[in-house]
Amino acid sequence: MGQEESHTEEMDLAQIQELCIIFMKECPSGALHLHEFKKIFGVPSSSEEESMYIETLFHSFDTNQDNALDFMEYVAALHLVLRGNLEDRLKWSFKIYDKDGNGKLDRHEVKQLIRIIYKIKFQKGEFQMTPNDVCDRIFELVDLNHDGEISLTEFMEGAQKDEWVMNMLKLDINAKDWVIQNCGRMP
Repeated sequence: MGQEESHTEEMDLAQIQELCIIFMKECPSGALHLHEFKKIFGVPSSSEEESMYIETLFHSFDTNQDNALDFMEYVAALHLVLRGNLEDRLKWSFKIYDKDGNGKLDRHEVKQLIRIIYKIKFQKGEFQMTPNDVCDRIFELVDLNHDGEISLTEFMEGAQKDEWVMNMLKLDINAKDWVIQNCGRMP
């Protein structure tokens, strides 16, 4: 069993190295802009949901907010998506939800991202709840002090207590497989 885990880890490292090589080929200047990020990940202009999702990811990885990813931001992003632990991924998810950066999530912020995720994750109609129902249920289960906002602590605790909440909050649209599958696919 230990060998299997080691092999998986080696595969992840090899995949990260491959993705870094793609970065250097696509961005010899060392800066990756949104349109290039979309090109690398093969996001079609016809897919509004995928485009909005990739823009959200891009901006969450652009830590210095200069509208470009440098090599270190790109590597940190890959590490988080491909190998990050649950706590780091949840903190990253919270940051993405928290559009205004005030450290709390309101219903509008949660609903906005749930709509995007909902369209990508459940496009085949396999889910019976509407995005509004999903948002209401998240607040019912996670907003422990019922103040209409979700703090980082409530977010982390709520996600780890309930599997359904975890699946909705951690922004896991199978990001690891999506990155591996789509990176380098040119339109």
